[in-house]
Amino acid sequence: MKSAPYDNIVFRDIDKSAALADTVSKKLNKLERYCGDIIRSRVVLEAPHQHKHKGKQYKASVELALSGNPVTITNESDSIHRAVNAAFSSAERCLKERGDRHKTRRHQMPVLDTPDTLDESIE
Repeated sequence: MKSAPYDNIVFRDIDKSAALADTVSKKLNKLERYCGDIIRSRVVLEAPHQHKHKGKQYKASVELALSGNPVTITNESDSIHRAVNAAFSSAERCLKERGDRHKTRRHQMPVLDTPDTLDESIE
């Protein structure tokens, strides 16, 4: 996935921040440790609407195109940094679980009946 920095980070209704973009790119590189088959990634950081009761809410979405099924994680919080951290921790957890599922499938060997077990079942 080694892409140019900042080309897959979209800022909507918030000002672009170099520090936030660096944080997101570091977290994207960290995700590659857990899943090497990430084809493309896109992170959307936005401030959707002003809510009178909730206050200002921020939304962070992490979209990962993997070989197989795409993964999209979205998180909302009152701080953009908290939303980013929570979205990436959820994505990390999802990729770890996905990797564990693939490992167990790959390492499970089918149990074949051997002649010894067939003889015992006949008697």
